[in-house]
Amino acid sequence: MRSELIFGALTHVRNRYELCQLASKATRKLHKPNTRLQDTMNDVLVRFRDSDPVAAAASARKEAVAMPQPHRRAA
Repeated sequence: MRSELIFGALTHVRNRYELCQLASKATRKLHKPNTRLQDTMNDVLVRFRDSDPVAAAASARKEAVAMPQPHRRAA
C-alpha cells in the first residue's frame, strides 16, 4: 500500500513537502515509456525507504560545485 511506502520514506526525509519534491524529481528521471507512472512512483518510494535521498542529493550538489568550469575568453 502506498501509505506504508510514504511512511517508510519519511524515515530519511525531514518533512512531507521535501519528500514530495524529491519524489517528483526522481519519478520524472526514472520513468520509462510504456510503464505505469504509479509503478515508477512506488519504485521511487521503495528506494527512498531503503536509502537516504537527501544525502545523495547533497553529495551530487557538492560534486557539481567542486568541478571548476573553464574560463572562456572573447575572440
